Amino acid sequence: MIALTLITSFSCRSREDAGSGMRTGKLKVVTSLFPVYDFARAVGGSNAEVTLLLPPGVEPHSFEPKPADMVKLNSADIFIYTNRYMEPWIGDIMKSVDGSRVLIVDASRGVDFLEMTDGDHTGEGGTEESVRTAEKNADPHIWLDFSNAQIMVETIRDAFIIKAPQNRESYRKNAEGYRKELDALDRKYRESLSRCRKKTMVDGGHYTFGYLARRYGLAYIAAYGFSPDAEPTARDLARISGILGREGLKHLFYEELLTPRVARTIARETGTSLLRLHGAHNVSREELRRGTTFPELMEKNLGQLMTGLQCR
Repeated sequence: MIALTLITSFSCRSREDAGSGMRTGKLKVVTSLFPVYDFARAVGGSNAEVTLLLPPGVEPHSFEPKPADMVKLNSADIFIYTNRYMEPWIGDIMKSVDGSRVLIVDASRGVDFLEMTDGDHTGEGGTEESVRTAEKNADPHIWLDFSNAQIMVETIRDAFIIKAPQNRESYRKNAEGYRKELDALDRKYRESLSRCRKKTMVDGGHYTFGYLARRYGLAYIAAYGFSPDAEPTARDLARISGILGREGLKHLFYEELLTPRVARTIARETGTSLLRLHGAHNVSREELRRGTTFPELMEKNLGQLMTGLQCR
């Protein structure tokens, strides 16, 4: 049994399957992580019931679906995941979900992946244009480049139209509105970060913000690689401390949902202050209850970046 994904052409879907989503009521949509949850919620509007597979407050890199999650997925019309690097368990999902009725959507279709090299988290190559599509060591945090986020919104829009074509105009309108919001956010970032005295982001956590740094011409150095469970070496910590000193940086960034143990150690040894950035992988239970949006989180990030990079 082969689960259908948006890696293949939409036109391959039959007329009957394309209209089977929800002829009445709302599309039932399950999403893996918060970014695609918010994108789907915005595109679907009142015509979709969107749920987040990842429990609120849970760090996503070590998450794996449980049997109860599989039941939820098989009762959905659409399942959306970010990419196979972020969710390496997607292969098992595709074997277990009824692909004859559940449309499985790879939201990374068409985005540019940033290549991850050994030097990226230890202080080298932060501004390189090392981009490739669907390669081995790709950075999974694709949504932190707002041009990628816009592509993801379009992919979700097209999936919704496949399953519920009767609502196509609503989905198109909602997607266009959200894309404009992302475009405005992109312009605001570009204008604001062009006025910064410092052009180097130093992260006391795992490698998350490479896409953001690439898009706005910043150098980005993280204490360790993609896995939040990794431990930086003494050499890594010494290099991070050295960069903070050489660059005259007064602030060290760390990420939400992770205990900033390493960041605190570096900050204590270098006399820098900590600033939190939100990678938007997931949100807290309270943020989910309040209806926090991806653009709201990114607005807060911009404020922190402007402080940390000494922007005028």
